[in-house]
Amino acid sequence: MLVSIVLLLLAVPFVPRDRVTSDRPKRGRADVAGAVTVTGAFLTLIAAIEQSSHADPIVTASLAITSAGLFAAFVAIERRAQEPLVRLSFLRRMPLLRAYAGAASLAAGFMGFQFLVVLYLQEQLGWTALQSSLAMLVLGIDAILAPTLTPRLVARFGLWPVTLGGLAFAAASFLLFLPVGPDWTYAAMFPSFLALGLAFTFAYGPLTVAATDGVADEDQGLSGGLLYTAFQFGAAIGLAATSAVLMALAADGTAPLEATRIALGVPLAASALGIVVAIGAVVASRRRRA
Repeated sequence: MLVSIVLLLLAVPFVPRDRVTSDRPKRGRADVAGAVTVTGAFLTLIAAIEQSSHADPIVTASLAITSAGLFAAFVAIERRAQEPLVRLSFLRRMPLLRAYAGAASLAAGFMGFQFLVVLYLQEQLGWTALQSSLAMLVLGIDAILAPTLTPRLVARFGLWPVTLGGLAFAAASFLLFLPVGPDWTYAAMFPSFLALGLAFTFAYGPLTVAATDGVADEDQGLSGGLLYTAFQFGAAIGLAATSAVLMALAADGTAPLEATRIALGVPLAASALGIVVAIGAVVASRRRRA
């Protein structure tokens, strides 16, 4: 927190200021209604997924219907708002939607996988929280490689091919953890953790660039906000879906280790979705160049 505050204060003098003109239109009211409805829609959808494994089906269905209704209300509000939270026309840009979908899939897979790994290390192997943290320290390799290696790869191969490689590393990470056993050593887990670190190395930064590439200056904040909303929403969905699967398996009496293997299907599905999105983006970019 302290480091972030210091960096923010140091960056302020270098942030260019908007030019103020006399004919600049006055801003309308903040889109409070839009913000409330879309937040409620996300929350009820996540709750519906999490509740699906142990709540009464009527509760789950009610939450899902409420979420759909709130999303519909959000669209209606944005169409009429003087200063909409999100211009609906902005969401028709396919390259940006691909970036948001890729970000959501990356976050969903990561959060679901991290949840399963921590449960395995602490509840099945008996590791402490500190030991588990140190075991997953290699995931931070992106802090070293992303600023040095990733830009060179993007310059050489392009934005989306590198992103595709990162999302493929995420899928490889989850696949490598599938044979998890009751007495796995750290050496057996390390390739999976390393692959996930490489996934963030090659996908996180390029997705950020893809979400702002070609976007007008006045819309950079909007696209950046949508990107990080996609990250957060994907993480919440991935965690909720993974925990729901685990709880359903536990209720059926499935052994914890077997339940972990089955629940890995959620991160795998998320990474597969991201790979499909990235492949589509690679094909589209090559068509544009042709």
